[in-house]
Amino acid sequence: MSIKITGTGSYIPTNIEKNEDFHSHEFLNMDGSSISYPNEVIVEKFKAITGIVERRYADKNLTTSDLGFLAAQKAIDDANIDQEELDYIICAHNFGDVRHGAIQSDILPCLASRIKHSLKIKNPKCVAYDILYGCPGWVEGVIQAQAFIKADMAKKVLVIGAETLSRVVDPHDRDSMIYSDGAGASIVEATDDEGGILAHESASFTYDEAYYLFFGKSNNQELDPDTRYIKMYGRKIYEFALTNVAQAMKDCLEKSGVDISEVKKVLIHQANEKMDEAIIKRFYRLYKTKAPEDIMPMSIHKLGNSSVATVPTLYDLIRNDKLDDHKINKGDVIIFASVGAGMHINAIVYRY
Repeated sequence: MSIKITGTGSYIPTNIEKNEDFHSHEFLNMDGSSISYPNEVIVEKFKAITGIVERRYADKNLTTSDLGFLAAQKAIDDANIDQEELDYIICAHNFGDVRHGAIQSDILPCLASRIKHSLKIKNPKCVAYDILYGCPGWVEGVIQAQAFIKADMAKKVLVIGAETLSRVVDPHDRDSMIYSDGAGASIVEATDDEGGILAHESASFTYDEAYYLFFGKSNNQELDPDTRYIKMYGRKIYEFALTNVAQAMKDCLEKSGVDISEVKKVLIHQANEKMDEAIIKRFYRLYKTKAPEDIMPMSIHKLGNSSVATVPTLYDLIRNDKLDDHKINKGDVIIFASVGAGMHINAIVYRY
């Protein structure tokens, strides 16, 4: 028996927010002081570092659980399964359902329950719960799905990563340009097919790193200080990820028994193009070799950073031949890897 992803689906919002749309924003430093150069320069520097040209925002009438439901439907159809046979629905997110124009996060009931309700699943033994694990949430959900199946507690699990980060960003913070909305989903199940999950690695670094990402007040000191927005210490995250993600990937690969030469693709959380490129270089440097060309597919340029949705969306795009110059074939070895708030890191070595 192997444990494989047998179906995938994603929901990419149709509303495109381009970099030039931020030219009219009033960006401020964290202490509320003015930035000395014009927005055109700020945006150009942002693009050079992150690689982001545009990002997607959800329709005003849709919430995170709505996006997750739309992606889940596609994954169920792709796997060609009876949704009543699902044993678990695991939904990874960070902020619950935040309605457009609102400031409250709504997680009552949990998003997985809402998605199960929208799917019209009647089976009460299909257990639905959420996972709060920062950006690595979908990868961790797949790891948990594998554990349930190995323990004979499940045969089929739906794992979703969904987020609407556009609703928790500070418009006066330059980092707001990074974030986007979206959802990706997958069916994980036991199969007689070869391959699947070969190894996994997870870690939580909290002693010094727990608050590298946090909820904080707006850079605009005149706004209500009790209204909070997603904030981060970008340089600290970059330095942390560079060392620890590469090492986690190496540890995971060594557990799998697969040689580095067999790895065909590395699907890493789409957080920052320069950071991801540096992680890949560091990873291959640990093996005293150069990273192959086209080893790391990227979707961040057009889709931005949708947190838990980036990795499953990227995988779905490749599986469905919707990402130029990137394909995966039967037997190919893929590494999924992510880093995010917590600070959490994880990786999976997977044979397609």
